[in-house]
Amino acid sequence: MYKKVSAICLALMGVLSCKAYSDLDVDGFESALAGNSGIQLVDVRTAEEYAQGHLPLATNVDWKSEGFLDNAEKQLRKDSPVFVYCRSGRRSAAAAAALSKKGYKVTNLLGGYLAWVEAGKPVTRYEVERFLTDGGLPVDITLIKHGSLEIRYKGLSIQVDPVGEYGKHTDYATEFPKADFILVTHEHPDHLEDAAIATLSGEKTRLFLNQKSRDIIGRGEVIGNGENRVFPEDIILEAVPAYNTTPGREMFHPKGNGNGYVLTMDGLRIYIAGDTEDVPEMAALKDIDVAFLPVNQPYTMTPEQCIRAAKVIAPKVLIPYHYSKTDISGIPAALPGIEVRIRQMQ
Repeated sequence: MYKKVSAICLALMGVLSCKAYSDLDVDGFESALAGNSGIQLVDVRTAEEYAQGHLPLATNVDWKSEGFLDNAEKQLRKDSPVFVYCRSGRRSAAAAAALSKKGYKVTNLLGGYLAWVEAGKPVTRYEVERFLTDGGLPVDITLIKHGSLEIRYKGLSIQVDPVGEYGKHTDYATEFPKADFILVTHEHPDHLEDAAIATLSGEKTRLFLNQKSRDIIGRGEVIGNGENRVFPEDIILEAVPAYNTTPGREMFHPKGNGNGYVLTMDGLRIYIAGDTEDVPEMAALKDIDVAFLPVNQPYTMTPEQCIRAAKVIAPKVLIPYHYSKTDISGIPAALPGIEVRIRQMQ
């Protein structure tokens, strides 16, 4: 009888120890991330923990939140590996097990964020928003600050209005790779910085900007309102009008000068408005999935103008940006049919 019970216990232990996911230590985890740009990196800690520091390019899906698996499945593909971590490795192990049961190939970071930091590995505080294209391809948008964004798609890096020294310091040399494309909306110093562009530029980098910005820094490809370009990987870039309409504000951003941009990637459409008010041309923008609208009176929109613009554009997700000290807390309640994400984009 004793032998039978022991045999059953050993069999159960074998089953329980057979995990459907993999574990890697810090060095192995880092090496894998560096060697595969298709890895989907997920921080399963709380939003508060994530905001205090996280691994670069990690998206945040809180393991303890209601509907964890539903939220994860909205952001993650099953044909690309998923790497997860938490504070010490316990929550991420549970998340890895749950995701594995859903068909994901998952790797867990042993020791979690604490071990990563103790080993002196890089961390960042930039928030990352992940969206999926019509074909399920991930598009990661790093919210750098103010009007500055980075978009990653199929291993390509697209920088928008990179500025290192506006507000908080951004070290583009160490925090970001060389850009494949740089987009500049207009020539104001919180959107155009020659030094940041130079740092991000490599041999194959293409720079697109309005004419006045080109006149200032003396390089790049001019693109004007209504023009478009087609990039590799079927990325379509459209330049759209961005200007002031309120009497007395026209001198801030005159009509015909600056650009907003619409990027289309495998059906996903991202609208980055630049410095603008709620101009009539916004009515022509269709099927926008993600909209970045500026709310920084008197230079761009008031909250009321932002609400009007969002109702016209009707994006699935609105992220107010460039808002400085403007109070944008009332915007979500005024747009019940649109998901409004308030992020640190002052």
